[in-house]
Amino acid sequence: MSGAESGVGSTEPPDSGGAGSAGTGAEKKQLTVEASGETVGEAKWVALRELEKLAPGVDKGAVRFQVLSEGERGLLGVGFTPARVLATADAEAVAAEEATLADETELSARVRALVERITGSLGIGCRVRVEEDSDAVVATCSGGELGILIGRHGQTIDAIQYLVSAIARRSFPDNEKQVVVDASGYRDRRRAVLHDLATRSAERAARSGERVELEPMTPVERKIVHERLKDYPGVQTASEGTEPNRFVVVLPDGG
Repeated sequence: MSGAESGVGSTEPPDSGGAGSAGTGAEKKQLTVEASGETVGEAKWVALRELEKLAPGVDKGAVRFQVLSEGERGLLGVGFTPARVLATADAEAVAAEEATLADETELSARVRALVERITGSLGIGCRVRVEEDSDAVVATCSGGELGILIGRHGQTIDAIQYLVSAIARRSFPDNEKQVVVDASGYRDRRRAVLHDLATRSAERAARSGERVELEPMTPVERKIVHERLKDYPGVQTASEGTEPNRFVVVLPDGG
């Protein structure tokens, strides 16, 4: 990014007599980076990238930011000053995270890198934990501004999941595992809400004999509703409308 700069600090603990220090006794060694950008979000993104160069296994959710200056846009480009932030991470936490990453498969590492790159580009400093089994690779984000990551009705996180899944399939064409991107249990909470909505809508359709239209949903959410009701007696489901306002309709049998 043009106009973005960074300065890398040492891994030594801060001087106990200097500004910003706290407490006495042994201090943890820290990695520090000062970075600037046109906005605070861009400055944070640059700082995270510099920390990654120092320690590829840095836990982004544990990175602490201090805003040194929010910057000034100026008038017609005159008087512009960049935003500046100081990013700090514990060196011990970095070492522990690197040990975990050493056991990852190539697929998990690729998924992690993609999710971290996207969240970093959004200015979200979150930790990405990847779990892989025989059926799926699940990347779970924690910490940071997860509301931005999830988006309205999960539109943002669904788009991220679609993108990561598509790139992973291209990189590993023989892989058949599902790629899931989650944010602190959002998927489970939303699935529970959709299951309840689907069941109530099916009961209403069967009782009244009339179709029930649900609110517009993403493809991922519509699939959850269809799966929930595929064996529900007395009703059937269909999707109608066009994106991004496509929705599920619950119909009584024969309706």
